[in-house]
Amino acid sequence: MSQDLTGRFVVALDLTGVTDKPGLMDRVARALALPDWFGRNWDALADSLCDHTVWPEGAVEQGMLVVVRGWQPYAEASPEQWRTAQVVFAEAVDRTPSLAVVLALGGTSQVIGRDPGCSVGA
Repeated sequence: MSQDLTGRFVVALDLTGVTDKPGLMDRVARALALPDWFGRNWDALADSLCDHTVWPEGAVEQGMLVVVRGWQPYAEASPEQWRTAQVVFAEAVDRTPSLAVVLALGGTSQVIGRDPGCSVGA
């Protein structure tokens, strides 16, 4: 089953350099322009992802696509927290049909030890 993600309001959540939960929460707060009262915990993140009243302007009408990039070092540094983040993202998407969260691939060559001479599709 596929979902049409075209036309959605896109939010880039760049986790480059993030290695802990406070860093993740700060990046989410910035990317989504969350209010100062955002609690910076897992429950607050779930609530914010599902609450249209705190979404960026334009996202409610279009639906929102959150593209998470630079997540691999965080996943490696804090695997339990990353699993929790994935659960929070997945549950928010399940509860909010107009929300989609995707993990961008790329920049993983050091993580998986890819041969620099290797090219995809060759």
